[in-house]
Amino acid sequence: MTQHHQNAGNGRPEHGGRPAGTDGNASRTRKLGPHLTVSTVGLGCMGMSHAYGGQDERESVRTLHRAVELGVTFFDTAEVYGPFENEILVGKALKPYRDKVVIATKFGFRIDKGKAGVEAMSGVDSRPEHVREVAEASLKRLGVEVIDLFYQHRVDPQVPIEETVGAMAELVKQGKVRALGLSEASADIVRRAHAVHPISALQSEYSLWTRDPEGEILDTCRELGIGFVPFSPLGRGFLTGKIQKPEDFGENDFRRTLPRFSPENMAANAALVKMLEEMAADKGVTAAQLALAWVLNQADFIVPIPGARRIEHLEQNVAAAGISLSPQELETLGDMLAPAKFSGQRYGNAGAWVRK
Repeated sequence: MTQHHQNAGNGRPEHGGRPAGTDGNASRTRKLGPHLTVSTVGLGCMGMSHAYGGQDERESVRTLHRAVELGVTFFDTAEVYGPFENEILVGKALKPYRDKVVIATKFGFRIDKGKAGVEAMSGVDSRPEHVREVAEASLKRLGVEVIDLFYQHRVDPQVPIEETVGAMAELVKQGKVRALGLSEASADIVRRAHAVHPISALQSEYSLWTRDPEGEILDTCRELGIGFVPFSPLGRGFLTGKIQKPEDFGENDFRRTLPRFSPENMAANAALVKMLEEMAADKGVTAAQLALAWVLNQADFIVPIPGARRIEHLEQNVAAAGISLSPQELETLGDMLAPAKFSGQRYGNAGAWVRK
């Protein structure tokens, strides 16, 4: 696979804010572990076919192709997105660019057919035999000979992480997987996994309004040389300022089930996003770009994967790599939009394992 060269220095953006929609510094790269070099901003592909209502396949393909044109080399999918449909879409769209891109996918859920014959998640499953089964199926759906980054989507409390990572490591030895990752794992789990086989990336939710990884998790990644991949770095779209009320979502959009997106909590949180929009306007960028730049400026081993179904939003996200923030601006943003100031919990009673 063709690897892009990492920029010298600490990897932080060097230029000021750019108008929304420009290419900015799309060619910037960062490292995920010792072996993967990817674009500073990746693309989360889930929303193209799962959770947020999906969209026309032709539009998704156009967005994926535009991402490659902009210099995006890191694409994130999972077997459960659809289920299965997103891997097929990503594999087909990126086939002409296989030697230029890094494709990440995930295993870790049990997917069964319900009474209506609809395939859906029914629990977690990281048994070694299941790991191998999913890897083979994902390779076929993606249409690739090797998975660049293979994540455990959620920790399975019934299976020791050593057994799961042992099975993942065998896939590396067999040449079916290049690098290993975990998602939403604790620092202790990360350390135990890393002792079995080097972990290249940890993926967890992280944004201005969700900062659970700060402290122990990010410190562990820094110490062990593990890349950190924030999903939902724009607060599932709320930090863009484009979402005002639940009616802005489609009927099948799962954000309708999240506490933070109840009518009363969205109304309460709108004032905070308004302040973000005002600060962004002063800097000549969009609220989404400013929120994404805040995440990017937290550490040089962070590679966020904001979702984007529209090319306009994709271009804005990529351009955020070119926005520099002073220590004072970072502190002001962090204090102004501290998670404790937002109303509503991250998840409801259903549990985090069924989300993402």
